[in-house]
Amino acid sequence: MLSVTPTAAIYVYTRPTDMRKGFDGLCGIIRQELGGDPLDGSLFLFINRRRDRVKILYWDRDGLALWYKRLEAGSLEGIESGDSPSVQIDATQLAMLLSGVSLAAAQQRRKRYQHAA
Repeated sequence: MLSVTPTAAIYVYTRPTDMRKGFDGLCGIIRQELGGDPLDGSLFLFINRRRDRVKILYWDRDGLALWYKRLEAGSLEGIESGDSPSVQIDATQLAMLLSGVSLAAAQQRRKRYQHAA
C-alpha cells in the first residue's frame, strides 16, 4: 500500500512515458525534463500512452521505491497542463486519480442550493 503524507509534493509527468523505464530512466526524466531531484521526497507519477498503467517513483527513507499499477479495464484520466511537462497535485487528487474518479468533474461540481442574500 502506498502511504502519502499530506505535505509531500506530487508531480504528474504529463507526457506519455515508456513503462519499460526503471529507476535510472525515470530519474533521468525527472532531472532533465522536470528539473527536479528524485531524492527530495516528492512523488513523481508517470502514465503510459494508453493511460492504463502508472508508475510512481519516490524516495523512501533509505532508497528509491517504484510503485506500479496496471488497470485491467478502463483508463486513467488525462491531465491537461498546456505546455508544461508536469502538473503538481495534492494527496487527495492522487487518491482520486488512482481510484478512477474524474478530477475535472469533481472540481466543476455545482452547488445544490443557492445562499440566500
